[in-house]
Amino acid sequence: MSFLERLVRERRADVAAARAWHPFEQVKHAALRAAMGRGAPRFVDALRERRASGRLAVIAEVKRTSPALGRLGEIQDPAALAQRYQEAGAAAISVLVEPRHWGGSIADLRAVIPAVRRQVFHRDDQLPDVTELPVLAKDVIVDEYQIAEIGAAGAHAVLLIAEALDDATLARCVELTLELGMDPLVEAHEPEAFARAVRSGAAAVGVNARDLREPARLDHRRVHDLAAEVFTDQLLVAESGITSVEDARALPPRVDAVLVGTALVRASDPAPLIRALAEVRPARSLA
Repeated sequence: MSFLERLVRERRADVAAARAWHPFEQVKHAALRAAMGRGAPRFVDALRERRASGRLAVIAEVKRTSPALGRLGEIQDPAALAQRYQEAGAAAISVLVEPRHWGGSIADLRAVIPAVRRQVFHRDDQLPDVTELPVLAKDVIVDEYQIAEIGAAGAHAVLLIAEALDDATLARCVELTLELGMDPLVEAHEPEAFARAVRSGAAAVGVNARDLREPARLDHRRVHDLAAEVFTDQLLVAESGITSVEDARALPPRVDAVLVGTALVRASDPAPLIRALAEVRPARSLA
């Protein structure tokens, strides 16, 4: 059994247990209520805005552990870490909610979302403007129930792993994510799965350099091999293994955003790396 197969089995068992306590329709109703109160910008909009300025969009990640590298750092206050990312210029925040292998939780997600929402008062206005950094929830999604849980927590976007979902389930998950007012980011590592991600209807797709079947395996060339498959109007996110500005500059110009976690969590101060990555100017800009 591969590591990814193990992940899928574990999360299916978790969903079955959760459904016994809280029916799907109840959780979905909570997610729809949350969608009504969720502010802009949306995840995809934030990435497009950054890319339109000619700069790489940085998705900064909050995670405690990694299947490949083990414990990354003690994060006692995920909200405070997310605020540091925001202040350094991240375009979006990613929060792990998978508990066993990444040390995440829905509680972390609930803590981070309000922490990166700010009220800006203008001298002549009685009401403040609310700025809200979009938050991506990362889990091994195997069932629509998880998407409803994430939506109820207030997330702006959901990661979907193409290799973990058959075509029918992937289509349902993309549809529900959009129905609940969130953006799907569909990622893959294998070429066949990436082709499915591109065809999924998601506005943002990702290439994960790490093979979740064997997490120790990292292929930095994978995004180069697959970048040409992306539709013109889709955003392309490079994921895993980006630890420096040099790594970002080596990416193909078709890449619109980078998702960075390990290097930031391990850094005593993540701000310099975020600032440097956010100044990388790929050759291609969105029209």
